[in-house]
Amino acid sequence: MKKQSLSKILRAGFKYLIPLLISIGLCYLLFTGVDFGEMMDKIKDENNNLWWVALAMFISIFSHVFRALRWRIQLKAVEINAPLSALINSIFGTYAVNLVFPRLGEIWRTGYISQRQQAPFTVVLGSMVAERLADAVTVLLLAVVTFLLASGEIMAFIREYPAFYNMLITLVSSPWLWVILIVSIIVVLWVFRRFPENKLLLKIKSIVNGLWEGFAAIGKMKGKGRWLIYTFLLWGCYFIQMYFAFFAFPETAGVVAQYGIVAVLVCFLLSSIAMGIPSNGGIGPWQIAVMFGLSMYGVGEMPALAFANLVLGTQTLLLILLGLYAFISISLDRKKRNES
Repeated sequence: MKKQSLSKILRAGFKYLIPLLISIGLCYLLFTGVDFGEMMDKIKDENNNLWWVALAMFISIFSHVFRALRWRIQLKAVEINAPLSALINSIFGTYAVNLVFPRLGEIWRTGYISQRQQAPFTVVLGSMVAERLADAVTVLLLAVVTFLLASGEIMAFIREYPAFYNMLITLVSSPWLWVILIVSIIVVLWVFRRFPENKLLLKIKSIVNGLWEGFAAIGKMKGKGRWLIYTFLLWGCYFIQMYFAFFAFPETAGVVAQYGIVAVLVCFLLSSIAMGIPSNGGIGPWQIAVMFGLSMYGVGEMPALAFANLVLGTQTLLLILLGLYAFISISLDRKKRNES
């Protein structure tokens, strides 16, 4: 029992403590030597137009709705017919939970929908994983498009900072990386074949089968066209948020005026990749990514820092408010269903 308790504590620490430490560490690097008074003065500057940030927040709400609509199509493919209102609440709640416990939000929404609809947890989880994988593919496509459109600016930045480029090339070309990857795959396959009746391995196989059922639903689901449209609208909302926010500060608006929409696309791609880093709601990695992108277009450190913190801060506030709404709505819905 003590070993099991210790194992649970270690797993919880790895899941939640590590992302927290990453956020704290990156924020320390981000704010070391920063004059907060100067940053606040920059945000309050009378030349700014913060209504653009408010508009970006409004657009953000629609991105969550489109995500719920997309997920509903996948769930229907595995015969789970959850109400749209419940799915929207699950999305709102996911991002609110992720602010406190990174990645737990996805597990929470899976459990909520599974419990509400009396559906297998692993099947719902599989559909959620497939939904997130679709986001990963979208980011990959964005990366290709962005590089094609902004290759000149990216190569100019690489020439100015060759150490960054050399580090990536060294990592990818390292034979040890590929040896470790191949050996790990071989070991996993050998273990599953060598101990086919092991209870733990059987449980893992059962989970994997459930995940695959939810994932494979994309191939057999009805409404693939609508699913693609919702994916486009979802990511379109994300991009429009960033685009509108650029007009809040004269410096970032100047980037759009001089370099066009491609500059926004570069910052958007970097920020999307940064959200994949385990952290509390992207705090730390997101600002650094956006500042990195803005530096490519000549925006100074203080305006870039103020812009990144303002945009992420307002979005975080919105997620908290939407989360509170979701949890109240879920409570009322549960009470109503129990009484009927």
